[in-house]
Amino acid sequence: QVQLVESGGGSVQAGGSLRLSCVVFGHSYSPECMGWFRQAPGKEREGVATIYTGDGNTDYADSGKGRFTISQDDAKNTVYLQMNSLKPEDTAVYYCAAVYCARAGYSGNYFRTAWYTYWGQGTQVTVSS
Repeated sequence: QVQLVESGGGSVQAGGSLRLSCVVFGHSYSPECMGWFRQAPGKEREGVATIYTGDGNTDYADSGKGRFTISQDDAKNTVYLQMNSLKPEDTAVYYCAAVYCARAGYSGNYFRTAWYTYWGQGTQVTVSS
């Protein structure tokens, strides 16, 4: 069973940076689609960034475009989310997610939360003004 473990959250002031990590365990091969999602209190979970691990292709939501970078380290079975120039509105619980999208035949919009079958426990990011 695939397990995802996030880490790297914390409290920072506006303008600061954090790097989140997501380690994948229990897999025979890497899920092709990985993503970072976030959920603020009282709001729906939303996509932040996704990566197709086979070729490294990435996509970003407008909320983090130009400030956030998703990347992978295959040797460490880890996906990262580098977050710079953080804003108070970035405050949320950040979740790592994965799905064997190639096997499932998924394509197109990789921000669809319903596509992802594996989720981490979440890591809190708090940005103060």
